[in-house]
Amino acid sequence: MTAPAAKILVVDDEPSQRQMLKANLSLDSYQVHEADDGSNAIKRVSQEFFDLILMDNRMSQMDGLDALKEIKKISPGIPVIIITAHASVETAVEALQAGAHDYLTKPLDMEELRIKIRQTLEFWRLKEENILQRRRLDNLFDASRIVGRSPVMKQILEIVATVAPTEASVLILGESGTGKELIANALHQGSNRADKRFIKVNCAALPETLLESELFGHEKGAFTGAVNRRPGRFELADGGTIFLDEIGEMTLATQAKLLRVLQEREFEPLGSTRTVKVDIRIIAASNKVLKDEVEKGSFREDLFYRLNVVPITLPPLRERKEDIPLLIDHFLKIYNEKNRRNVHGFHPRALDAMMRYTWPGNIRELENVVERAVILARDEYIPLADMDEPVRRAVGDAFTEEIRSGIRPGMTIKEMERELILKTLEENDSNRSRTARILGITRRTLQHKLKDYGIEHPHAEMAGDE
Repeated sequence: MTAPAAKILVVDDEPSQRQMLKANLSLDSYQVHEADDGSNAIKRVSQEFFDLILMDNRMSQMDGLDALKEIKKISPGIPVIIITAHASVETAVEALQAGAHDYLTKPLDMEELRIKIRQTLEFWRLKEENILQRRRLDNLFDASRIVGRSPVMKQILEIVATVAPTEASVLILGESGTGKELIANALHQGSNRADKRFIKVNCAALPETLLESELFGHEKGAFTGAVNRRPGRFELADGGTIFLDEIGEMTLATQAKLLRVLQEREFEPLGSTRTVKVDIRIIAASNKVLKDEVEKGSFREDLFYRLNVVPITLPPLRERKEDIPLLIDHFLKIYNEKNRRNVHGFHPRALDAMMRYTWPGNIRELENVVERAVILARDEYIPLADMDEPVRRAVGDAFTEEIRSGIRPGMTIKEMERELILKTLEENDSNRSRTARILGITRRTLQHKLKDYGIEHPHAEMAGDE
């Protein structure tokens, strides 16, 4: 609430003091109400809301500090300024400890009082806005399953929390699988339209004629097969949000019609002269760099600037690798519950491979890998050998580099063989059967070589062996 509309309660047992304060504060367009002692102030606060309380400390029935303590129990968010005729450090400290925002001494300087009130109202307004924004941000994490605490994701989610309550068009850019739809959903859920429809359209999934019909609707007989009137997605989204995914695939002709919707918030269904007006918020997404598409002539420049009011660019997973462990835990929980499994996690070498892998399919690929690993898991912890081949290859490339770095000029063949066998054994979580297969030797041969290398108990079963 802004200062001119603020509702102030003046609490003082002297009628003349209340009247003087009311007369002066009313000049600033405040709504001024009165209470003649602390107990009446408590009663008023329990029955109605006030933006600020101006309260005398010394009153005959109940003093200001006692009333302040009770008021804070009822409504902790109301700022209270205490007025005292007995200025002392002790009084000030006691008032502030009891929850007062500030204090003033008598005789009052009215200009100082006006400034203090304006500052207090502004301070509490900003504090409330910050609390609401943090709450929106927390809700977005929960509601949209957005997982990430890397600096870049924190920055993006702060932008989402700030932009969501507005009516601004948002353009979400990023590679496929980076979570553009989750961000769009978070924008909708954090908006004033959250109780209305969130309509999604994949512009790449339909040919031009069908996309136009899908977006704008059509009348009966508008084209072959149009046997009934059908409302389009824009009409269905009226009052809510429409999400246009992969908008870079839209033809120039359809882009022109979309531009009109953005500018005028109206359109005509196919085969109709009827104009449909809509109240919608548009969020668009693309895995293409739309500025480059504008330069190529395949995307309208005017439409780009209409959509690009607030741009959000999602980083690929390879640029936010610190979020990979969080995402793995998140998907493990989901697919354990979905498949009634009890997989605890991944072996260290498997996790190392997942951190090294570049994830060209981004979060969507990581989710698929975790789901498949959970379904096929034979143990509580998933070994590297059970991971998808591209992920295994990532650590294999690193393994090859390790082998190369371990080979030095002057080494004997036997020393190089030992280096290769021990590295391969480590790579496979000490699983000798798998190590032997990879090296192209029998398990017995491997056991004899390990014995030659001085590895104790070469015949003992090791964790994870086959």
